[in-house]
Amino acid sequence: MATPYDFPSDLLAGQEELRQVRAELAALFKRLPWSVEPLDGFSDDTGWRKVERPASPGWTADEQAEVEKLRRREHELAVFVTTHRYWSELTGPDGVAARSRLKHTHGAQRDEDA
Repeated sequence: MATPYDFPSDLLAGQEELRQVRAELAALFKRLPWSVEPLDGFSDDTGWRKVERPASPGWTADEQAEVEKLRRREHELAVFVTTHRYWSELTGPDGVAARSRLKHTHGAQRDEDA
């Protein structure tokens, strides 16, 4: 059975927002063209596997700004979560286990609510 940790509410909220921002960023990257700058498509079958890319129109200024905004917020949240005062209470394997547990609190909460 996993050891229960009494995470502070601001740490839980920060971790949840970090998860959401990373999900938004991943979804945005899937929608965007593969290249930031406009580039011609290419095909290369000389390596160990064939690589093909269609022509890329590049990202618009709005798309670039949205990616930058999400990346900046992701960085702020990652710093907040990893440097939270709560971690000073734990050392060694307990700290590692608690950090790992925090990353999975969202899934655990969903399971408990079901």
